[in-house]
Order: sequence, then structure tokens, then C-alpha cells
Amino acid sequence: MHPVPVVKAFFDPATWTVSYVVYAEPGGHCAIVDAVLDYDPKSGRTSTTSADQIADYVRAQQLTVQWLLETHAHADHLSAAHYLRGILGGKIAIGAPITHVQKVFKSIFHLEDSFAPDGSQFDHLLHDGEVIAVGPLSLRALSVPGHTPACMAYQVEDAVFVGDTLFMPDVGTARCDFPGGDPHTLYQSVQRLLSLPDTTRLFMCHDYPPAGRSAQWETTVAEQKAANIHVHKGVTEAEFVAMRQARDATLAMPNLILPAVQVNIRAGALPPPEANGVAYLKIPLNAL
Repeated sequence: MHPVPVVKAFFDPATWTVSYVVYAEPGGHCAIVDAVLDYDPKSGRTSTTSADQIADYVRAQQLTVQWLLETHAHADHLSAAHYLRGILGGKIAIGAPITHVQKVFKSIFHLEDSFAPDGSQFDHLLHDGEVIAVGPLSLRALSVPGHTPACMAYQVEDAVFVGDTLFMPDVGTARCDFPGGDPHTLYQSVQRLLSLPDTTRLFMCHDYPPAGRSAQWETTVAEQKAANIHVHKGVTEAEFVAMRQARDATLAMPNLILPAVQVNIRAGALPPPEANGVAYLKIPLNAL
């Protein structure tokens, strides 16, 4: 018998992000997925209220953090992985193709020479199909590019954390117009997820609920195949690509893309402070 993972969700209404703690039982080991560092764009201040809620839960369940997992370099929130590693331990991991994203954004932001676009900011780079342990649980990395080149989903027994690849069925799928994104590739990634058993639990990284619905983040493969408004069963790749390209052309950039990407390609660490002791984020003009 495979253990059934316990999944605890934490919803951040400021960024519509869902973070997770996944583990087999209290007192054991856990992984934290897509933790949020709070950021006020008006003042430029960061805070740890959201991350501390996760830390409090981990301590209450007497869990030992084994992994802090990022599904990709998010454009809509800052990662709290660096902060949580500092107070809880564990290793920060992301998909190995993060190096491609780092190279692109090192150029866009004209980052310091010492920033190495080699993934060394992370403790471990995961490759497609790689299996790691979370206590007695088996976690498998699934490459699902398309939204970004480095997107990874994480399958823990019957649960899959899909990142931005899929949203709830009434919201659809992720945009593909960021650097390195591609709707053809996203379609194939979605099909990979939908080829899993129908009862597989799928956990979203975000929810943008339509009017009249509260935020939700758990669905199944069967529900996605039956009802996803963008990619339900029967939608062809050509139809999906045409829809995604037309829709993406109407979307504004995420509110936090400029601060978020600069921090997230550093595994959640802030840029190094300058001579006055203050760390700065850059705003590239007319670059995106």
C-alpha cells in the first residue's frame, strides 16, 4: 500500500496563490511547494506573514522540512523559499531548465556580473522523471513546459502539484507569452497531466475565480478532461494554440512580474545589498 499524502493548502488572496505542505503523517518529513513572500509594491517592503503561517503549521505538526519546491520562477509572487529554509531547514529545488530562464532575465535586468545563470542559487536542480523522497512518500518531477521553459509539476503518490500549467476547469490554462513560453508545448504538457489516472488529485498554484465562486484549488484529472474551458477532451492542439495566442494578446503583464522574477531566479533571495546596505530591484524600461 502506498501512503496517501496529507496536503495542507495556504491561500494568499493578495496574489491568488496557493502554497502547500505535503507529508505522510505528523512528526515526519514534509515538502513545501510554492511558498509566498509578501511584497508591497507601493512601499517596496517585504514581509513574512504568509510564510510564517506555513512555518507555524509545520511546527505544530512537528514536521521536518526536507524540500522547498518551486514549480517555476513565478511572475506573480515572490518566493519565500529562501526565508523558510533559513528558519526551518530543507533544500530548495526547481526544474533544471531554470538556467534558461536565468540567462534571459540576467540580460533583461542587466544583473550583476557575479550572478551566475547556472542554477547554483538553488540547492538541487530536478530533471524530468527524477524521484526524490519526502519521508516515506515518493515524489516524481514531471517536466511541463509551455508557460515557461522550466515548469515542473510534482507528483506525490496520488497528488500532483501542477504549478501554472492548469487552473480550475472554469478558469482554464496558463498564458504562454512570457520569454520561452509556447502554446504548442503547453498543450503537450497538459496532455501529459491528463494521461494520469482519472482519480489523480490535481492541486493548482493559483485560482482566479469567476464572479460568484469562492477560491478553489483541488480538482481531478477526470474533472479537467470533462470541463476545462480551454483544453477539455476533444480540443485539438491547433484549436488550443489559436485560442491561447488570441487570449494572450489581450492580457496585461502580471502586477508583480518585475520584482518577482528578479527574486525568484535567486531562489527567493533578495538582490545583494549595495554599498549603502540597501538591496534594490530594477525596473527595465521598454524591455518587456
